[in-house]
Amino acid sequence: MPLQNRVDPLGEIHAVAERGIFTGNRGIIHDPETRTLLRRRWTTKAWIICTCEFRGRKRQVMGRNAPSGAAGWTELFFLDEVTALAAGHRPCFYCRRERAEAFVAACAAAFDGTPPKAPRIDARLHDERFASTRKALAMNSSDFDALPDGVMLASDRECFAKHDGALRRWSFDGYGKASDFARAEDFRLLTPRTTLIALKAGYLPLWHPTIGTVVESGT
Repeated sequence: MPLQNRVDPLGEIHAVAERGIFTGNRGIIHDPETRTLLRRRWTTKAWIICTCEFRGRKRQVMGRNAPSGAAGWTELFFLDEVTALAAGHRPCFYCRRERAEAFVAACAAAFDGTPPKAPRIDARLHDERFASTRKALAMNSSDFDALPDGVMLASDRECFAKHDGALRRWSFDGYGKASDFARAEDFRLLTPRTTLIALKAGYLPLWHPTIGTVVESGT
């Protein structure tokens, strides 16, 4: 059975077979004996995005990975960086320093033009994440053109990413065919406002390879 460690753009954690191309964490939120999630969904405001391979290090996913033999941080997985950013995570300074520094620089416009320290970004993102606030900005078709590529929107429980001026349906398998935003109703912006500012300032998130193909949602 798949472990419950796959994150959707809403920030919710699921048990599905597909793993995606990035990992990350929100602190320790699992029981290493049963390798199941605890009731809490974060223990820190620093929600990060990590590379799945780093200096040859090996871990037992949702096991005991701390030097002391304790649980260690809980491995979460994302389809791609676009998904992780929408869920409220940001690049890790340890294993993805160059990307983290680029993200911080792009966030400067949200902090009076000065590149902020990571804790300031984390605190602000925590006040904006759908997973921690259950609030998302309502959107309509007139707002769409102003949104940068890489933002994620939701309609009911379906999620869509803006790519190359169109919406691409999200699934754990990848992205589906392009959709016309003008025909959609009741869209909400999932990507946190601070991350939206970073995307507008030129931060380019990494996409799953299916963005270059057509993979129907649910297949």
